[in-house]
Amino acid sequence: MKGLNVLLAFLSGAVIGTAVGLLFAPEKGEDTRTKIAEILRKKGIRLSKVEMENLIDEIADVKDEDAE
Repeated sequence: MKGLNVLLAFLSGAVIGTAVGLLFAPEKGEDTRTKIAEILRKKGIRLSKVEMENLIDEIADVKDEDAE
C-alpha cells in the first residue's frame, strides 16, 4: 500500500509540475488549458470544464504565492 501511495504522489507531482510549466509558456490561456486537459486525459484523469478552471486557479495561486 505504501508503494502505491508513493507512486500516486509521484504522478500527482509530475502532473502539477507539467501544468505549472505550461502556465509559464508564452501561449494563449485557452491553448494552455487545452494542453493541460489533454495531458490529464492521457493519464486517465478526466475533469469537467469547471474542475479544470478550479485546478488552473489553484496552480496560479501557488505560482503567485511563490513569486512573493
